Amino acid sequence: MTDTDAVAGLAAELVRIDSRSSLSNIPVADRLEAELAGFAIERLDYTDARGVQKRVLVAHRGGPGGLALSGHMDTVPDTGWTDDPWSGRIADGVLHGLGSVDMKGPVAAAIIAARGLPADVPVTLLLTTDEETTKEGARAIVTRSVLAREAKLAGIIVVEPTGLIPIRGHRSSINFVAVAEGVQAHSSMGVGRNANWALIPFLAEMKPIHEMLRDDPAWHDAGYDPVFSDFNIVIENHGAAVNVTVPLATARIKFRYSRGIDPTAIVEAVRAAAARTGVTLTEAREGTPPDLPAAHPLIQAAVKATGHDATTVPFGTDASELSALAPCVILGPGTTATAHTPREEVVLAELGAAVPLFRQMLTTGV
Repeated sequence: MTDTDAVAGLAAELVRIDSRSSLSNIPVADRLEAELAGFAIERLDYTDARGVQKRVLVAHRGGPGGLALSGHMDTVPDTGWTDDPWSGRIADGVLHGLGSVDMKGPVAAAIIAARGLPADVPVTLLLTTDEETTKEGARAIVTRSVLAREAKLAGIIVVEPTGLIPIRGHRSSINFVAVAEGVQAHSSMGVGRNANWALIPFLAEMKPIHEMLRDDPAWHDAGYDPVFSDFNIVIENHGAAVNVTVPLATARIKFRYSRGIDPTAIVEAVRAAAARTGVTLTEAREGTPPDLPAAHPLIQAAVKATGHDATTVPFGTDASELSALAPCVILGPGTTATAHTPREEVVLAELGAAVPLFRQMLTTGV
């Protein structure tokens, strides 16, 4: 069996297991652990904010000082899918299904690459969950993993899909949740209070922040494309009907910023707007945006192995948390072109090509 065949089989099996972030990922964790005979395994279990059981895996073989491969087991929701998101269908050399490229295919390539190394080559696997939501799985590794600390990692390869082009830096996010409360009633009766009217003044103050980030060069980072920070708002009425005064209105804001941008003024502006308009505000921060210099040994090793110069990307990965454990490069097979869409897919040959590349980097180190 070729590496591509092995990766295809495992990736298809993983896609067939529903592991949206709202669900437990333990079935996927169990399936991956079954592939890691001969590795020391550390299970890091936790319960997420909704009471759902989650599991992170750290696996290690060989001595200390090597590199780790890292990927996440969870997926985004199945929004917009019209065929089976978990079919794991393979047609014309392409694997289809939710999570196929982001990132069960790359995780399968990492597993096959690590498993096929000589036993004396140090290798660690950091298999997380909740990457698509809170990064809680990666934080569990940083704060709780004994095995990862004992590995004394020289670096971490986060195998998110990059077309096998090394990524040396990306943005991290601060996530705001603004909540306005009303009183639910039949909207025709004049006795309720619609929470949207309380939320709108806050939203009005968010628009100039969004425009400033896009239009003011002082807030741009020329090392990224696009140069401006993301400030994206999603508004929820939690299922309220149009003939009901909305009892709860929620605005969720994802503010993504790079290492070169100081987020302090934006955070203070959002907080001040919430205080002025009377909405309840909570915030959750990811770790510091990872941004290694091009001359860093890990980046240079990735450039040498791939033949591609390192670049930056505007989105985020677990590297925002895992960088507290060891330097990170983001490097994996597939493209984000169909990720987070109802037509997600990955070319199996690209997954197969990642296996020898990962083995080369794990063997040569930094």
